[in-house]
Amino acid sequence: MIDKGPNTDNMICLITGGTSGIGAAAARQLACLGTTVIIVGRNVKKCVHQVKRIKHSNPDARVDFLLADLSSQRQVRQLAREFTSRYSHLDVLINNAGAIFTKRAVSVDGLEMTFALNHLGYFLLTNLLLDRLKASTSARIINVSSSAHIQGKMNFEDLQSEHSYNCIQAYAQSKLANLLFTYALARRLEGTHVTVNALHPGIVATNFGSNDNWLKTKLRNILKRKMISPEEGAKTMVYIATSPDVECITGNYFYDCKVIRSSEESYNITNAEKLWLLSESLTGFHLESNRRDGSS
Repeated sequence: MIDKGPNTDNMICLITGGTSGIGAAAARQLACLGTTVIIVGRNVKKCVHQVKRIKHSNPDARVDFLLADLSSQRQVRQLAREFTSRYSHLDVLINNAGAIFTKRAVSVDGLEMTFALNHLGYFLLTNLLLDRLKASTSARIINVSSSAHIQGKMNFEDLQSEHSYNCIQAYAQSKLANLLFTYALARRLEGTHVTVNALHPGIVATNFGSNDNWLKTKLRNILKRKMISPEEGAKTMVYIATSPDVECITGNYFYDCKVIRSSEESYNITNAEKLWLLSESLTGFHLESNRRDGSS
């Protein structure tokens, strides 16, 4: 169990993908530490179930939920509006929601689903909530990536996989994008009290891939000997969110509660800036212009 930090009782944490797997496990652990936890999920019944589960084991827990499908930019924006209408600040944002799709699918915005959910969801929600994060005395952004990023390559010539689709390559690219985004944002937030880090949770025995039963079975058969529990997988996430040791650490990649080096490609600043500009274009969010006009 991670030790309770001195300020966890006053912390507000928003966690996406909080209805199952490591997201739900992290929500439970954070609530036990006294943190106010807001779970984000797509399904109201699953959200209610997780809130009740936390309350059952910890009646004094401060936990709520917000609904959003993070592959939809309209719903991401609505989520940000709902959060800002309820809370004056945000101490911890955990971008955790993600999926893998065996067949190419497109989001309601016409974008390849893996890229839309796993990367653009992180990018847009984080930028929309930056003002609330900066209103905290010390805020932390946590992006859940994966060791799969090592196999990733940013295919800027076919970013949406329109000409050729491979689910593993699309997923690896999205996880690499998480790291490029993390490091680019850390550079932009230098001199502020907002840190941003990424992590690999380990190979976790969750319902990941459950949107495709064949994939779920195949992944479990391949990886079952290496799998850890959701509670174990959530430890690094909770550590980065609460540990005083991480307070001033930013722009890093964690595994097993330790900073490790990510792939060489993840440190490619040229690709990171190219991805940032493309992400601004695809979401219609431009950080500097929003700073000037105060819009979201």
